[in-house]
Amino acid sequence: MLNRRRFLGSLAAAPLAAAGADRRPNIVLIMVDDMGFSDIGCYGAEIATPNLDSLAARGVRFTQFYNCARCCPTRASLLTGLYPHQAGVGYMEPGNRYNKPIVEKLRAPQYQGFLNDRCVTIAEALRPAGYQTFMAGKWHVGSAPGQRPLDRGFDRFFGLLGGASSFFKPRPDQLYSGNQPLTELPPDFYATDAYARAAVRFLEEAAADRPFFLYLAFTAPHWPLEARPEDIARYRGRYRDGWDELRRRRLARQIELGLFPPGTRLTPRHKDSYPWEQEPDQDNMDLRMAVYAAMLDSVDRNTGLVIEALRRLGREQNTLIMFLSDNGACAEPYLRKPGGEPNHAAQLLPWANASNTPFRLFKHWVHEGGIASPFIACWPARLPAGGVINTRWTGHVIDILPTCLAAAGVKYPAVYQGRRIQRVQGQSMLRALGDPRRRRRGPLFWEHEGNRALREGRWKLVSYYNEIHEEMGKVGTGRRTGAWELYDLEADRTEMDDLAPTHARLVRSMIRAHRAWELRVGVVDWEEVMKAGGFYDAG
Repeated sequence: MLNRRRFLGSLAAAPLAAAGADRRPNIVLIMVDDMGFSDIGCYGAEIATPNLDSLAARGVRFTQFYNCARCCPTRASLLTGLYPHQAGVGYMEPGNRYNKPIVEKLRAPQYQGFLNDRCVTIAEALRPAGYQTFMAGKWHVGSAPGQRPLDRGFDRFFGLLGGASSFFKPRPDQLYSGNQPLTELPPDFYATDAYARAAVRFLEEAAADRPFFLYLAFTAPHWPLEARPEDIARYRGRYRDGWDELRRRRLARQIELGLFPPGTRLTPRHKDSYPWEQEPDQDNMDLRMAVYAAMLDSVDRNTGLVIEALRRLGREQNTLIMFLSDNGACAEPYLRKPGGEPNHAAQLLPWANASNTPFRLFKHWVHEGGIASPFIACWPARLPAGGVINTRWTGHVIDILPTCLAAAGVKYPAVYQGRRIQRVQGQSMLRALGDPRRRRRGPLFWEHEGNRALREGRWKLVSYYNEIHEEMGKVGTGRRTGAWELYDLEADRTEMDDLAPTHARLVRSMIRAHRAWELRVGVVDWEEVMKAGGFYDAG
């Protein structure tokens, strides 16, 4: 049984150093890209993820942790502790084909697409306090000079400035070491391996007498689906029972693990999906999911390399490791054959529906399938062991920065380099990590591509802008179609019973709160954004 008083006391003492020694914790933040809620073993998957499962068994898992539904907004919030619009990334990066005209015509700083100068990153907050700051992987919150990781507090960087690339053969201008583009890569290059190796190198070359912060942002399993042949072979044939059976098996496993209570209902198959028996090319679909699984297998194996490096360096015990995904699984349809070269294949909607088990909808949307993320935290020296599952705390990526700062004993700055900084929006999760009875104070808000949500306590108000999937260019376009829906997530986590018609007063109150938040953070009505971005012309 966890001694709560002793644990909370140890957290309060964690930042204090004995004379001549810096005992503050190291922090490793690992994020994957476009992974669904059920895609790792400790969240219900059949995919082999022993290293992540071990972190969960030695630490804490959250069942209600949220992202911002899309890569750029999530990364902006995670790094700054602010909502995306406050950080300058209300939509996507400036080079996005739709965001570029938005930047040029709308001229709204909250949609500029890169981190603004009224926020600080975790690295910018920790480095002045003596932390070494490293990053490997996907940045995606500003690629121009002045917007890159080394400009935003990181001492060292290896990775991708933009959003996606080939895992085997990225273009010469996509990968950077520091501020220098890499023009030559080894013949056996594979991005997931390369990011982990860079992270290990940073750890090995770090000063032993100072703590570090490492942000490792894998691009897997984001499209294009590419994995090493030997990894694919381990999963080939495992998915011939189809997505419907996979969803049933995963939910059963989630209930067995204690992530959801018995009786949790599986959402219906998405309306744009179809029964597995009607799939004309089951072999290709099996291959597609096998490659996807192989990519996550590789993520886990490389996470193990980082953990082993920490162990070898004698730094594992006093390192807080956190793991999450940047959004739900991706239904964006790229139809080329996966696993080969050239390759732009994606998971596709029916499999993404399974990855998000038991939820509905996907990346882009702010129903649970778009924003619910696995979250694991492990800190052997401070957190309780034994695989604690926290089903009460509603965490969010805005909580990552204050959690890191609280663990390090660093105060959030009101002023940084002479600039007034916005007030942090997140809450430290340290006490929630040690006490699964704790609940969040106050509401959480979302807006992305006109999709909107508010979560406060058991209640969630949510609306989707539209639900078109025929091609990527039509996601989030057209006129608003979705009414406000209300769900009691304590009784109905999978958003099956819309209570809006019977709770009209509560709905009106929550709508007013959401509109006040929109005004505060600078949300622009999505139809106005579309007009500036040329979405109507795009179809």
